[in-house]
Amino acid sequence: MRLKDIEINPSTMKLEIDIMEQKGSFAIVVCDGRAKLTELPSFGETKIITHQGKVKRVKFDEREEF
Repeated sequence: MRLKDIEINPSTMKLEIDIMEQKGSFAIVVCDGRAKLTELPSFGETKIITHQGKVKRVKFDEREEF
């Protein structure tokens, strides 16, 4: 699974990540008190699809350069 849950501290409602542990580029998506992290592809598109103000899905469209 590409989207990894990030723990949010329930008492402070804050999240903390160590950016040095992450490889390459990444994105964090937050919706309804939940957070998820995903690595971004080297070549391609990552689309965050929303509906009525909520995240519905994340679509990945990767390609390889020739």
